[in-house]
Amino acid sequence: MTITPEPTTTTATPLPAWFRHDRFGMFVHWGLYALPARHEWVMNEERIPTDQYEKYARYFEPDLYDPRAWARSAREAGAKYIVLTAKHHEGFCLWDSALTDYTSVHTPAGRDLVREFVNAVREEGLRVGFYYSLLDWHHPDFTIDGHHPRRDDSTEEIEALNAGRDMSRYREYLHGQVRELLTNYGQVDYLFFDFSYENDHHQPVWGAKGASDWGSEELMAMARELQPGIVINDRLDIPGDVVTPEQYQPDRPMEVNGREVAWEACQTINGSWGYFRDNSNNKSADLLVRMLVDGVSKNGNLLLNVGPTGRGNLDPVAVRTLSEIGDWMTLHSRSIYGAGASAFQAPADTRYTQRGNRLYLHLFAWPFEHIHLPGLAGKVEYAQMLNDASELTFREIAPDLQAFNTGMGGQPAGTLTLTLPVVRPNVAVPVIELFLTEE
Repeated sequence: MTITPEPTTTTATPLPAWFRHDRFGMFVHWGLYALPARHEWVMNEERIPTDQYEKYARYFEPDLYDPRAWARSAREAGAKYIVLTAKHHEGFCLWDSALTDYTSVHTPAGRDLVREFVNAVREEGLRVGFYYSLLDWHHPDFTIDGHHPRRDDSTEEIEALNAGRDMSRYREYLHGQVRELLTNYGQVDYLFFDFSYENDHHQPVWGAKGASDWGSEELMAMARELQPGIVINDRLDIPGDVVTPEQYQPDRPMEVNGREVAWEACQTINGSWGYFRDNSNNKSADLLVRMLVDGVSKNGNLLLNVGPTGRGNLDPVAVRTLSEIGDWMTLHSRSIYGAGASAFQAPADTRYTQRGNRLYLHLFAWPFEHIHLPGLAGKVEYAQMLNDASELTFREIAPDLQAFNTGMGGQPAGTLTLTLPVVRPNVAVPVIELFLTEE
């Protein structure tokens, strides 16, 4: 997949090594929208006026909020970093911002929920990430556009409302809040901005906002000054450190201007980011593992989302799914951490990842007894199933050998043939570990 070329910037820095190594993170979308439980864009989709939406702040009482349980579930699933929606498009803040009262401190929760999250994540040995919405449908200076809940008001009403709004004041607010997040919570490893839409050719909207509205160059420079090692995504309408395809799997390593770039697929369990009580369109753990493997095979990461309930706990589907992914990662994580794309061509229904001289063959479909690997003849010293380290035998079959009764025919020159057990291992995705010869 090729990304539309973006303007140049002077703020780019080398991507920290941990990001490409760790490969798997957990996204957490949580805010007032957990109470209506009808999608995190419920304010937008149902055109809810600000004064009516504010009622959810009066009833936001997450008595089961336990960020240690979140962090533990993430770690046990194999995730190495967590990104929390400190503020989503609704404008509600999960921290004690000095710039607004529309925060968790001024709800029945009565406290800074971001601070508890940060402490819990660090205790579990994970990296801390913040999501911050560039959009803010609650702020009185954020001008109405085609993404705003009031976009369907009459032209006269919109013009009257926008006449009293000032994006420069909102921009000052935006920068001030990002400064708070990057100043008050120690080291922050990842900052996920969301989102610019001035140059969105897939879904153009009127009044779209981009880099000049956010002061993106200055915003990124401030972030790098406050947190020199931070990873920043690509949604400021200027180039960032990592490209973030959302709700689809790229069909190849991602590029910008013909140059391969770091990328991270942002995916959900059921299609919704926030808690959605009546959405049961859940992906299986097997499918999510395949998506993780597919991404790593193309030099990408997976940021998998969970949406806690209004009481602050993870719903049973999320808990079960993370646990099942963790079962697979316990046995197969060395095909993920520190791994990336391989120059070898994987057979159909498989994916390769490679880490040094170890090549990992992920079998999305289980073949009967044999699998043929082009280009690997003479290049493998040892082969084993990764789940239990059980040896696999292999051989090269001469191209001119004729098939006869119980003997298979020849394979193209350079092909290595592995012999597999008939019974498929009872894991989400079986993996074969190939030890390559030293060249």
